[in-house]
Amino acid sequence: MTSSERIFVQAIRRYGARYGIDVDVRADGWLIAMRRGEMRRFAFGYDIGLNSAIAHRLANDKSATSEALSLAGLRCIPHHLFLNPKLGTNVVGPTWRDGMLELLHDHPQGVVVKPNEGTSGRSVFKVTTEVELDHAVGEVFSMSAGLVISPYVAIEDEVRVILLDDVPLVVYSKQRGTDWRHNLDTGAKPVLLEDGEVRAACAKLAIDAANAIGIRFASIDVVRVDGAWKVLEINSGVMMEALGKLHPELVQATYDAALDRVFGDVS
Repeated sequence: MTSSERIFVQAIRRYGARYGIDVDVRADGWLIAMRRGEMRRFAFGYDIGLNSAIAHRLANDKSATSEALSLAGLRCIPHHLFLNPKLGTNVVGPTWRDGMLELLHDHPQGVVVKPNEGTSGRSVFKVTTEVELDHAVGEVFSMSAGLVISPYVAIEDEVRVILLDDVPLVVYSKQRGTDWRHNLDTGAKPVLLEDGEVRAACAKLAIDAANAIGIRFASIDVVRVDGAWKVLEINSGVMMEALGKLHPELVQATYDAALDRVFGDVS
């Protein structure tokens, strides 16, 4: 185990050492093979392998998540999908930019442009003009097959809930730094929430969101806008790198609980 390894990889190594599970780390830690007797399991990225294929795909697609949550009658931030015109006119259609401009004009406070898939706040742009829109779209389409546009909203609070089979194992707020975003990679700080009204409300909404797409192990971001909590996004890969530096025992216990589900009774 090296200090340069991600906390996710270190947690799996510790679990394996404790329960006699062979852990083979490949591809610089992005693929992990785990074997216990005849049982072989894999972790990929930050996905530990508990979720079904369809739940994983829905969670990793911001537009699909938004649509599924809306179908379930849950409050969420809408994410409108636009496919890269490089895919061809037959796929995208000729009026894709008109749809973007309509959203921009409908939201004079601005819109947010970001890849339809991806995490950590990379290539996320706040846009208020057509020039800014064209720049943001060009940047995202240069590295993505699709993007989403959401109305810009003034987020009063953002909370992440990490669920395992409807149990909120970790609930923390993201205290924003100098950036307008609440992403941990852009300077936000995780602060654990104590039991109370806010924690309960966020956990309840997160559980409802998880049930809406049938996901078992996930981190779910909820935001408070104009006093109301809404789902921002669902992540099938549970990343706790920033939290692990502050609360390593809690992070290890959370991954341990998920791995217990993967391997069954390991005691």
